[in-house]
Amino acid sequence: MLPFGEAWKGTMEGRTALTGDIPVNTDGGLLAMGHPFGASGIRMIHETVTQLRGEAGPRQVPMPRVGVAQCSGAGDVTTVHILKRG
Repeated sequence: MLPFGEAWKGTMEGRTALTGDIPVNTDGGLLAMGHPFGASGIRMIHETVTQLRGEAGPRQVPMPRVGVAQCSGAGDVTTVHILKRG
């Protein structure tokens, strides 16, 4: 994605914007969604699947092939899901 320590630079260059080459938080992220406690992970999976199906409307990423959803819970509970089309 981006080299270690360079994410800030990619963000400032617009690479993580909806129209960038590495779109992040295509629905605004957890803060925009009210941080649904206990449902954060499934909400991220829903957005990823919506993008991959091409059903995201005005926030649609053009022709997505792969989506990543990462969720950190209490303590050492972390999940990462990598989803792809087809």
